[in-house]
Amino acid sequence: MKYLWFFAVLMITLLPLQAANLTARQIMERVDDRDDGDNGVSDMVMTLIDKRGNKRARKIRNYTKDKGEDKQRIMFFMAPADVKDTGFLTYDYDDYSKDDDQWLYLPALGKSKRIASSDKSGSFMGSDFNYSDMTSKNLDAYDFRILNEKEVRGAKTWVIEAIPKTAEEIDETGYSKSVLFVRQDNYMVVRAVLWVSEGGRIKYMDSPKIEQIDGIWVATKQTMTTKKNRRMVHKTELNFYNIKFNQPLDQEMFSLRRLEKGL
Repeated sequence: MKYLWFFAVLMITLLPLQAANLTARQIMERVDDRDDGDNGVSDMVMTLIDKRGNKRARKIRNYTKDKGEDKQRIMFFMAPADVKDTGFLTYDYDDYSKDDDQWLYLPALGKSKRIASSDKSGSFMGSDFNYSDMTSKNLDAYDFRILNEKEVRGAKTWVIEAIPKTAEEIDETGYSKSVLFVRQDNYMVVRAVLWVSEGGRIKYMDSPKIEQIDGIWVATKQTMTTKKNRRMVHKTELNFYNIKFNQPLDQEMFSLRRLEKGL
């Protein structure tokens, strides 16, 4: 079983509450089993913020589609000119024995580049998210335990520690440990602390704004902040708009041909 902690953990449904005496693993299974909507379309503004507060904004169009138990996602950069027509395609497989497929299309190269497993801990387009953040994690690759319970913006959460079982998982994700804040009313990861395996850095994910759209809980604002020695190194802010589900999306939309063709 796999689950998406960040980036596309943005869309979830309210689940029935039977939370008494759940183990950490059972809680994460409920995170994994949530309905995140299908045939989704949204616009996103990704803002990159350096340690001096300088900002660079990028406009992106997102499309997502369920294919059985798998999830497919394609993103097109709309602006500014230096990233326009860049595309990113992901096949997120439910079968954890299969490596998730990811391709990045750079117009200057004129062809798509497949992201190797060894490169998935690298920064996605200069942001604080890495390529592994774009796909779900294999529950069986982690040991989970409940640390305590805390309130996040007035909502009760479980604070859950996730430790990778293997060096291979650490190498691919780039994280040696994570602490996840899971809301008890809807099983959404609304905050996380991630220990980067190299460089002495820690990342802080937060979803300060969530809404219900067509019955689906959506984080319409999310941030990822990288710190070292408690000082901000860099920050990425995501704001989502025009979110729609159940849109008429053909399978051809999620192909290498379409990735290179663009919108």
